[in-house]
Amino acid sequence: MVKREETIAFFVEQAKNDFSLVEKNLAGVISEIKNSNMKKLNYIEEFDAADVLRQVAELKKAKYKGKLFGVPVTVKDAICVKGIESKAGSKILKGYKPLFDANVIERARAEGAIILAKTTQDEFGFGTFATHTEKVPKNPFDNERSCGGSSGGAAGFTAFTKNFHVAIGESTGGSIAAPASFCGIVGITPTYGLVSRYGLIDYANSLDKIGAIGKNAEDAALLLEVIAGYDARDSTSLENGFKKEDATIKRLAVIKDFFEGCDEEVKKVVQKKISELRKFYEVEEVSLPLNVKYALAAYYIIATCEASTNLAKLSGLRYGAQGDVGGKHFDEYFSEIRSREFSDEAKRRIILGTFARMSGYRDAYYLKAMRVRTKLINEFNNAFKRYDLLLNPTMPVVAPKFCEIEELTPLQNFAMDLCTVPANLAGLPHISVNAGFINGLPVGLMAIAPHLQERRLYSFAKVME
Repeated sequence: MVKREETIAFFVEQAKNDFSLVEKNLAGVISEIKNSNMKKLNYIEEFDAADVLRQVAELKKAKYKGKLFGVPVTVKDAICVKGIESKAGSKILKGYKPLFDANVIERARAEGAIILAKTTQDEFGFGTFATHTEKVPKNPFDNERSCGGSSGGAAGFTAFTKNFHVAIGESTGGSIAAPASFCGIVGITPTYGLVSRYGLIDYANSLDKIGAIGKNAEDAALLLEVIAGYDARDSTSLENGFKKEDATIKRLAVIKDFFEGCDEEVKKVVQKKISELRKFYEVEEVSLPLNVKYALAAYYIIATCEASTNLAKLSGLRYGAQGDVGGKHFDEYFSEIRSREFSDEAKRRIILGTFARMSGYRDAYYLKAMRVRTKLINEFNNAFKRYDLLLNPTMPVVAPKFCEIEELTPLQNFAMDLCTVPANLAGLPHISVNAGFINGLPVGLMAIAPHLQERRLYSFAKVME
């Protein structure tokens, strides 16, 4: 059970009366950043010590002491922070320093957070293992293994630090849940639209969700409470917020289909935890055959189509990496820059997405995938008529070794997302909480709630802990 004095809320309560606690905690976190960099663990992408000191000086004078007063917050590289290089893990955006803060950064600052650093991620979020980037983050439990992706640096540093800290992550198909599982911490992915995407460097507009990563459910929920809320600059933003309050939960259902492709040891750990939950809840089984059969295919068609569209603006003229125009035709220059600066994985997804939305193929692929998506959402909603939450293993394996990841084909790589993609495709809120360990490596259990029922996830996670 998480002790109250181990939570950020308790730290903030004490720090409001003793600013030296802020300075001491921050010094500890900065020391850990230096230590992790020295060990080449690659969690931190961009760190501006002078800017951090400026924020501390301003906090010391501040009259309003908010919910995150003095708390160091790391930010996934795809989320814009004013004046700090924000390249979404890519080479093509190298050198891009936004002139504005993302909405979530504005909200965190307003509650007294110290925006500490950018964290490493897969290029534009393209990956399950945070290996599609120049600096690959290493799992704190075993440095030869993956942190999970694409928010790998955020989860890795959250598990690594011994000090008070939370991380802002982002998920398209499981990019918060997967690293939370592999690193043994808590990751909350909210309902699509609950948190503004203003200032997020897009992967797929209809799928991207900014969420919270913390050592425990209290910390992650507190961060979500701060960053959730309506934003007129995001047309998909909902007027709902989130309050860190308990909700009544009676009936759970285990999605039995998602166990079929899991490692046997992972199954045992998750099933043992579920058997313990029977002391608190009614637990049954449910089948989601449409999601098992079609979610991955629909997701990758929709995601690659939208990624192809979003990345078209990166031409080497307005943002990031540039080259010598030298009298070249635009198409020639555009192709040269993109061929040089995009990785093989980015090119693969751009080509797939461009093909699927071409004239003559759009109806057969993209629009059909969108119709399938509606049926998958309906399947979830029918299950929620009977159950308060749905459960499944977060990932089918423990964190794999990098040498094992290299042997996977692209299709095998995509298949690793089987447990996390359906909830993301449906825009449903979900949480990954540690369920136990296999040979010292964490195993995550994921709970999925109906739209806008994040409070159920918070209550469930506290029982889990």
